[in-house]
Amino acid sequence: MASYIGRRKLLATLGGAAAAWPLAVRAQQPRRVGVLISLYAQTDREGQASIAAFLDTFQRLGWVDGRNVRIEYRWSGGDAERAKNAAAELVRSAPDAIVVAGSPALAELQRLTSTAPIVFTQVGDPVAAGYVANLARPGGNVTGFQAFEPAMGGKWLGVLKEAVPNLSRAAVLFGSNSPPNVAYLRTAEAVAPSLGVALTPVDLVDSGAIERAVADFASQPDGGLIVIPQLYTLANRGSMIILAARHRLPAIYPFRIFAAEGGLLSYGFDQIDSWRGAATYVDRILRGEKPGDLPVQTPTKFELVVNLKTARALGLSVPPAFPLRADEVIE
Repeated sequence: MASYIGRRKLLATLGGAAAAWPLAVRAQQPRRVGVLISLYAQTDREGQASIAAFLDTFQRLGWVDGRNVRIEYRWSGGDAERAKNAAAELVRSAPDAIVVAGSPALAELQRLTSTAPIVFTQVGDPVAAGYVANLARPGGNVTGFQAFEPAMGGKWLGVLKEAVPNLSRAAVLFGSNSPPNVAYLRTAEAVAPSLGVALTPVDLVDSGAIERAVADFASQPDGGLIVIPQLYTLANRGSMIILAARHRLPAIYPFRIFAAEGGLLSYGFDQIDSWRGAATYVDRILRGEKPGDLPVQTPTKFELVVNLKTARALGLSVPPAFPLRADEVIE
């Protein structure tokens, strides 16, 4: 009898353990994270640097792709239709969190899901765009790292004027379908009279007309170019740099990579660092925090980069004091 009772207990114990196995297996399943990079092609070195920064930080926080997390990437290279398809694929895969770069892709993700946690980077004025309720407490399923505030439009113009004192005209490459882009243009227009600069908006919505518009603008002297961060300009930064060089226009860009690849000036925040921040937010979400409780972060440090090699190629004499205040001078 005793052996029977012991056997029965053993079977009950084994049965209970077997019933618990599915739960244990489920608990050990890797978490799933989707990453949508709408601004760059997969071969773009800036896109790869962004992902490397994200992964490095994520691993330092204890997450290893293929071990306790599975990361699924989608690249759309500035193609809006591909970004929409990629967003739909990621949402259907039901990840535990999604990281997205760029406003159009974020808008599509928010349209598709109100439950999947979303962490954004490189998005301008998320409150005005309706992505979050406010910066301190975003609410909903979206939070992240804001790009530039509207006042940057005036700052880009001011920096360009400082580098090129005889500047009297500036073409502004912007997207009329982007509320943040329109806000940058408006703040540039607000300070332009005090700087003695007349602005010429060039709408990026009609990409085929950009070359003609810039060529017409460059036919008159003392002009410059402000390249505002937008899906087209970021995905085609090489073309933007070549365009300015072809028409011998001193230009200012929003990120360091432009100056590093031959642009005259860049003034902006470290966008790679925002990917490190995104990794910390995904970590917190995977550990149980809600995106709506995580405040949207705004840039606090900006860097000025001057490419003197490009200045010489343009025949431009930059005031001697100007490079002294730059964070980086490329010679």
